[in-house]
Amino acid sequence: MSIAATDDHIAAVRAFNRFYTRKLGVLDQHLGKSPFSLSEARVLYELAHRDDLAAKEIGNELGLDPGYLSRIIQSFDEKGLITRRPLPADRRQYQLSLTAKGRQAFAKLNLSSQNEVAAMLAQLSASDATRLTQAMATIDAVLEQRRSQPAPFMLRSHRVGDMGWVISRQAAAYAADYNWDISYEALVAEICAEFIKNYDAAREHCWIAEVGGEPVGSIFLVKATDEIAKLRLLQVEKKARGLGVGRALVEQCIQGARERGYSKMTLWTQSILVAARSIYQSAGFKLVKEEKHHSFGADLVGETWELDL
Repeated sequence: MSIAATDDHIAAVRAFNRFYTRKLGVLDQHLGKSPFSLSEARVLYELAHRDDLAAKEIGNELGLDPGYLSRIIQSFDEKGLITRRPLPADRRQYQLSLTAKGRQAFAKLNLSSQNEVAAMLAQLSASDATRLTQAMATIDAVLEQRRSQPAPFMLRSHRVGDMGWVISRQAAAYAADYNWDISYEALVAEICAEFIKNYDAAREHCWIAEVGGEPVGSIFLVKATDEIAKLRLLQVEKKARGLGVGRALVEQCIQGARERGYSKMTLWTQSILVAARSIYQSAGFKLVKEEKHHSFGADLVGETWELDL
């Protein structure tokens, strides 16, 4: 490619950028008639579509300067648009969630943006609107560096049918990975049956992780005493490992225990469950007891871990 052609391309792209920003009305760095800058609107969008995001995640996702992002978050906090909770694994980091006021602000902004784009497209014929959106798709495809992105996942409360899934997948996973026998399935079935029969919504909970509407993981918060909560039955499907599902489930369980007024959390695991142990340790749990035992058709070392809440 010649130097002259390269210069022509640069000039064309810059001219398009000037036209496009002018057409969308963002030269003054505000969207339409809203009080939010373009960057603030992008942060609001991320918070409205993803639960309990860490500030660092938003910065990485949007490519925002940490100082600038910090000022946006501080402004949102002062306006009552968000709540901030320290991450259990790193108290210097915060999980961010929109308040009811924040969701109302986003809904108003989102509707205004939709109406503005609809008004712009209404001036075009159907064929021109199709040409325009196809050209936008081409720009996105050419400029975007296609990288394999982790599949998004969500955490939800348990519902009818989930206990059967937990029992089946726990038994199958541990049989496949560690050759545990059917007695482990019996134990999981007992735990799930006990949870459902004596479920105390004020003190207990089960979270199911989903990817694309399909269950891929689970965790249980169970009452041991009025002061102590148990973390039980953490499990992540092999196809969902590496997405951060296990860490998110543990953090959610810890936060749930704090919100329900427990002062301590305990769990029982096995020394061979290396990935789970790493998550527990990162979350602040301390190993307090080890004991050899023969269970599920295997010689194991059981471990008790505790976390002061």
